[in-house]
Amino acid sequence: MTEKARRLHLLQHQSARLERRLMALRHRSDQFSRWRLGLFALGGLVSGASFLQWGPVVWLWVTAVAFLPFIAAVIIHRRVENAVIRFALWLQMTQSHLARMTLDWPKLPATRPFPTPTDHPFAQDLDVVGDFSLHRLLDTAVAHEGSHRLHEWLLDTAPRAEAVLQRQRRVRELAGQTRFRQRLGLQARLAVDDRSPQGAPPFAGQELLDWVGQENRGGTLRPLLLGLSVLAVVNWVLLAGYQLWQWPPLWLGSALVYGVLFITLGFQRTASLFSDVLFLDDRLRVLNGVFAFLERWRYDQMPEIEQLCQPFLVVGERPSTHIRRVQKVMTGVGLRQNWLLGFLLNALLPWDIYFAYRLDQCRADLAAQLPRWLDVWYELEATSSLATFAYLNPGEWVWPTLSGARAATFAAEQLGHPLIPSDQRVSNDVHLDEKRPIYLITGSNMAGKSSFLRTVGVNLVLAYAGGPVVARSFHASWLRLFATIRVADSLSDGFSFFYAEVRRLSQLLTALNAPGERPLLFLIDEIFRGTNNRERLIGSRAYIQALAEGSGLGAIATHDLELVQLAEDTAKIQNVHFRDAVVDGRMVFDYKLHPGPCPTTNALKIMQLAGLPIEPPPTVTR
Repeated sequence: MTEKARRLHLLQHQSARLERRLMALRHRSDQFSRWRLGLFALGGLVSGASFLQWGPVVWLWVTAVAFLPFIAAVIIHRRVENAVIRFALWLQMTQSHLARMTLDWPKLPATRPFPTPTDHPFAQDLDVVGDFSLHRLLDTAVAHEGSHRLHEWLLDTAPRAEAVLQRQRRVRELAGQTRFRQRLGLQARLAVDDRSPQGAPPFAGQELLDWVGQENRGGTLRPLLLGLSVLAVVNWVLLAGYQLWQWPPLWLGSALVYGVLFITLGFQRTASLFSDVLFLDDRLRVLNGVFAFLERWRYDQMPEIEQLCQPFLVVGERPSTHIRRVQKVMTGVGLRQNWLLGFLLNALLPWDIYFAYRLDQCRADLAAQLPRWLDVWYELEATSSLATFAYLNPGEWVWPTLSGARAATFAAEQLGHPLIPSDQRVSNDVHLDEKRPIYLITGSNMAGKSSFLRTVGVNLVLAYAGGPVVARSFHASWLRLFATIRVADSLSDGFSFFYAEVRRLSQLLTALNAPGERPLLFLIDEIFRGTNNRERLIGSRAYIQALAEGSGLGAIATHDLELVQLAEDTAKIQNVHFRDAVVDGRMVFDYKLHPGPCPTTNALKIMQLAGLPIEPPPTVTR
């Protein structure tokens, strides 16, 4: 049994155990629901009987005691319900991991529709985005922004070497920290589950950032607060003098001035005070589970992650400190929700103005700190996605070696495609350098040419995102990536397939010859397939020769066997091919890359096997 098979078996066993535990917890929850109903009814009967028997004084004490079992049942039931939620989310995470290991796409979370430029050099061609894509396979992020960060890493056309190597170090640390990744994911899912109904979009931190970043159009409340506070003290003094020493009723005038200033200058600023505090408290409570977890975790064996999480570890500036301040404001504002108590509090002192001022202070503090906290969370979620990929595929990947050597290089042993199931995946060796920079790949239909091109490209995308690659060994210099594998016409823009292909190939050639840029790794499937054989052959020869004169590396798949002669004209081109055979009346492919040009074709074989009326080729007589 392979290492991946053992891990798959372990996760399947864990999933079954979680299902049994969840079923038992739900059964217990149902029991407590019945117990609560019975205890409430019993408490009500005892309470009513005591009132009739002993009167209201004894009734109060008896009622308090009679409902104690009901209150205890409610507390225990709430704990059981919380456990149900946690185990349900844990089971959901485990089943999602199983789906990622087996490429069970229907059971994976739905892809998130992030905008992708239509002219991106490789996004659509390499299946980096979409319903059956690398991003969907990797993405374990709960926050929308964490998923978007992973999306940006995978589509980065010019990744910075320092950032990539730092991400790789962090991914390597997290790959071995299963408990940390599980707890982070669970806390994030609990936050989303607490805030939104099932099926609602994940928590979007941007709405909170937008709120704390709003400018205070009315200016600071400090002068108004000081002025009203002084007037409030004057009101108390004048009222005390009036009551105790028969002063004139001057307090009526000062109270009137106080009221006018409060209403005209402060009412507009305090009208939305309760809703603003409620909004802030609700959003921070949602985030507090994740933030508190990151504050409390011991990062003994995670120096890179500890450095990333420093904003959560600075005493006095931790999220919990700021959240406590907001909760104090929430408590003060909550007191004035009773209209009578609110009127008395604001009549005696500028209660609402004070807490609106404190809320402005909280907003200013959060505007400085919240972006850093959220940025760390999003970074961790994207990093954890790559680390989870490593954890779920043991024995099938390696950490890529990325060098800053001036010479363009791409070399890998047993390179495989991560979107092909392990039991069906066929791996190949690749070696491209400045001396032999171009593979010219020939072979039959369905033999594996396009899949090979995508295998090369998608693993480079993984490497530059900071993750592991599906290979036995992998070494690459810093390259740019450009693929033209999946070209489509555009009816809306009036482009035919051939013109769209020409545009794409022109963009590739421009990118190849861009001055001052990194060398280009190009991947091309069938040049000029949208025109006739004669013109395609002439155009393909000229285009490939232009590629050979550039400073890039690449692989070109083609059905035109005449193009293999280009390898005789330039040493930069290597002929390689994929083979096929007919066994028991069906096509068989080994999907292995072989040196030299392809000796056979299979188009007529496929037509014949499909039952089409194919005439045998004419016999040539000498």
